[in-house]
Amino acid sequence: MTGSIPRIFDEAALLRSRKRALSRKWAQDRKGTWEPLQPDQDRQRANFLITMAEQDICERLDLVRRTFASVLVFGGHADGLIRALLERPGVERVEVADIVLPPTIDARIQRQQLRSLETLGVLDGSFDLIVSPLLLHWINDLPGVLAQLRRALKPDGLLVANLIGGRSLHELRASFLAVESELVTGVSPHVHPMIDVREMGGLLQRAKFALPVADVDTVAVTYAHPLALMRDLRDMAVTNVLMERRRGCLRRETLKRVVDHYQKAWAGEHARVTATLEIITVTGWAPHESQQKPLQPGAAQLRLADVLNAKKRRE
Repeated sequence: MTGSIPRIFDEAALLRSRKRALSRKWAQDRKGTWEPLQPDQDRQRANFLITMAEQDICERLDLVRRTFASVLVFGGHADGLIRALLERPGVERVEVADIVLPPTIDARIQRQQLRSLETLGVLDGSFDLIVSPLLLHWINDLPGVLAQLRRALKPDGLLVANLIGGRSLHELRASFLAVESELVTGVSPHVHPMIDVREMGGLLQRAKFALPVADVDTVAVTYAHPLALMRDLRDMAVTNVLMERRRGCLRRETLKRVVDHYQKAWAGEHARVTATLEIITVTGWAPHESQQKPLQPGAAQLRLADVLNAKKRRE
């Protein structure tokens, strides 16, 4: 990792945010044993995004006609995905790597506590499959991490990952911008910059993945009140961890004005407000000689003009 990489995210702040979110899901008894808290309606609602990401990864894996013996889950918050992988035919080993790891009662799971999201610390060619649900959008050196993930795969190994991107939460960003632009203190970033699907596809190619694919799914969620949206974002650890954020608590008057703007600008049916989320999903393979390869320039047997002329003659 070089000093030229821009430090957009404060990983220490991200660590604190994710630990707080984890503490709302697990409880420790007097003997030091961790047990999951009974899910309530609020936590189930707040987890809808990670649930969607887990289901999307599982559905894509179901389309692949092969088994994966060794699996790395880059992201310890995906409980449902980890359980699904353990039950998947052919899976012999599941390793979970993250800076925040939840307790586990399943001895089949190997855990790797990372000091940083940008240093995986795994041997090259270790895994047949790597999945990463909703984690890559927090990484400063995303090209470097993608290269590490590709090297961690065995030849013909598969990466399936998704992340928050595109114009996600543009309504919240616009409301903060509209309110703070009128304040003497000026505008402070509250929603971090998002990568779009084309950029993500280019990064896969840069990391030398074979057969890279990137697509995007747009989800519009409605809330009775903007504060309910902000509470869900906090419970999912989707909080402001930008290096250039303004330190200290947001003033109550500023928050009230942001909420008022949001309600006026983005109100829909039944006075509910809309929040837009875009989930980018990527797949890529570690190169292998058995994979299909594009033809070299000049290798075509027919000219496009000849094909078009032949089609016109038939018509």
